[in-house]
Amino acid sequence: MSHDTQPDTFPAPDEGDSPTIEPIPLWGSELFIATLAEHPLIAGELTSLIYRHHAQHQTAVASEVAVGAKQNLFESELNFLDGDDLDVQVLNQSLSTLVLDIAAYANEGHWPEDASAEVTITESWYHLTQTGGYHDAHSHPNCSWCGIYYLEAGDADFDRRSGVNRFYDPRVNADHFLDAGSLYLNGQGIYDIQPVAGQVVIFPSYLKHSALPYFGGKDRVVVAFNARVDFI
Repeated sequence: MSHDTQPDTFPAPDEGDSPTIEPIPLWGSELFIATLAEHPLIAGELTSLIYRHHAQHQTAVASEVAVGAKQNLFESELNFLDGDDLDVQVLNQSLSTLVLDIAAYANEGHWPEDASAEVTITESWYHLTQTGGYHDAHSHPNCSWCGIYYLEAGDADFDRRSGVNRFYDPRVNADHFLDAGSLYLNGQGIYDIQPVAGQVVIFPSYLKHSALPYFGGKDRVVVAFNARVDFI
């Protein structure tokens, strides 16, 4: 369902004999940015936990997933949010609630009126990215929604595109011809997001994205996750 502000039809009925045109929005993609209210309460302990966990590992990509696509960063196993630590559990619950709210919004008109649903975070991991680190473009299978929680933004710089997350237009041929009639398509085909500590980016799993090369003296620390939504 589209959530834009376009009229159901145009021109307006009082504009004479002009034909009535009905717009039908198709295949729009939305991503969502939220500020996690719990961030000031859990960030310190979560960061300490991540560094303690990292100190126990020698392999750069402990998940062993797409190793060649990741440079100068550490990636944990894919079960970080399954941990027993209280702050980890708080984060898991907060992110699950956020995904459920977004899924309900995105599916307005598609879910049965009396439907109840629950979110399961199926995979979760953290990244510690040091200067020169990046993650090539990719998407996430076997889930409906994905998210990135910025625990520490480090020295990410939007103007230099250092450490930003880049999302790519999924409409493969949308920019095959651009003129005045297609400016609305956004010919760039990309959307960059500035990491901000405490913010969460939620997006549908089919959206390809990357973490552009990061340059800074501080580590860039994020928690990422995949989630599925099921009726109960």
